[in-house]
Amino acid sequence: MKNTSLALITMVFVLLLSCKQNEKQEETEEIVDIQKVEAIFPQGQKGSDTLFTGNAYNYGLVPMDSTYTMLVGNVYFEPGARSNWHTHPAGQILIITDGEGFHQIEGQPIEVLKKGSVTKCPPDAKHWHGASPEKGMQQLYILPNTEKGVVNWMEPVTDEQYMGN
Repeated sequence: MKNTSLALITMVFVLLLSCKQNEKQEETEEIVDIQKVEAIFPQGQKGSDTLFTGNAYNYGLVPMDSTYTMLVGNVYFEPGARSNWHTHPAGQILIITDGEGFHQIEGQPIEVLKKGSVTKCPPDAKHWHGASPEKGMQQLYILPNTEKGVVNWMEPVTDEQYMGN
């Protein structure tokens, strides 16, 4: 009887331990899933190495035309990727759909962007944006009043500027 009870207790202990192991594995898998950047749109075309540090991919959604006079697209920045400094004659609106990154208007502190962030860049304001070092970022961009122009590209953002130094 003692041996049967001991065997039964051992089996219950092993089953409980096994269940705990499965729970930990599921929790770890959930954490890993949270770190992925979910794409809504196709990746698009890789941006020019002369305009971006790292890899950024553009996918146009609403082409420029004389009726809507706006341009809308999606950019995916891989971790650490960022645009050069640039301006938009009529300004720009960014809507972050996943991941995390940064946006900075010249002379202002770096703004941290996360899924759900919306930021506006005034007309002709020199700025840059891109992913954080650890995680990529998906953004929708809206460029209004394209009859005024689209973008004026400038110099790359230095590593010191990117890191906020």
